[in-house]
Amino acid sequence: MNLLPNVQDTGRHRDDTSHGSTMNGIIPRPTTNSTSNNSQPDVNRTGDNRDTMHLEYRALMSAIPEGERPRERLRIVGAPALSQRELLAILLRIGTRGRSALILADVLLSRFGGLSGLARADLADLQSVPGIGPVKAVELKAALELGKRMIMSAPDQQRPQIKSPADAAQLLMLEMGTLEQEEVRTLLLDTRNRVLAIPMIYRGSLNTTSMRVAEVFKDAIRTNSAGIIVAHNHPSGDPAPSAEDIRVTRTLVQAGKLLDVDVLDHIVISQNRFVSLKERGLGFEE
Repeated sequence: MNLLPNVQDTGRHRDDTSHGSTMNGIIPRPTTNSTSNNSQPDVNRTGDNRDTMHLEYRALMSAIPEGERPRERLRIVGAPALSQRELLAILLRIGTRGRSALILADVLLSRFGGLSGLARADLADLQSVPGIGPVKAVELKAALELGKRMIMSAPDQQRPQIKSPADAAQLLMLEMGTLEQEEVRTLLLDTRNRVLAIPMIYRGSLNTTSMRVAEVFKDAIRTNSAGIIVAHNHPSGDPAPSAEDIRVTRTLVQAGKLLDVDVLDHIVISQNRFVSLKERGLGFEE
């Protein structure tokens, strides 16, 4: 990653005739005043070593003006005004040799595809990034887990309320849309359609033979949920429901009626797209 514009190496492009002959392509440095006992550094030289040192220095957090450093910006403008990379850099505290915490934050977000991917990464994945040791990996996992738990432990009036299939999809799409394997999750809802929890029910291809219907409703019954929305992802990127998706939906709707738990919808999610089987009338026939 280039942090500064390319600097012309004036030391390599001097006119060879301006300072006499050269040997092996090396241009002799200008001589200093012979009457001086102390040789002065050539402050105008801009060769490779000097450029490299300058780039490494600029990569350090100490090279960033104090008012632009993430911690100082948080004190001045508050946490909501900071970007994801700045907040992540504060958690990281320090970077690694020649790489600031901000650059390390960029690497993490790029490597794992944003915060949702970072939250899914295990400790070994995190430690595979240069500059992330066991301590930093554990601290990152703990911070991200606290964020998820905070959402689900919010007071009732602050819980997300589902008023449409799009509301449910937006709540799940960021994380489920990038999964590489199919997962089934349920949104557990109270009588006002506020989200109580989002447990992961099953991992693997969705079909009626491998997924036990009782598992889908277990958490709903335990939490006394009024209704559920079932969601699963299509890693292929195409959210179009399969014939098996429709059969599973029909089975779940019938089981919900017996258990007095309304199945409000079944949503199929892919990257940035979703399909509501309820909207299409698939599996919800009266």
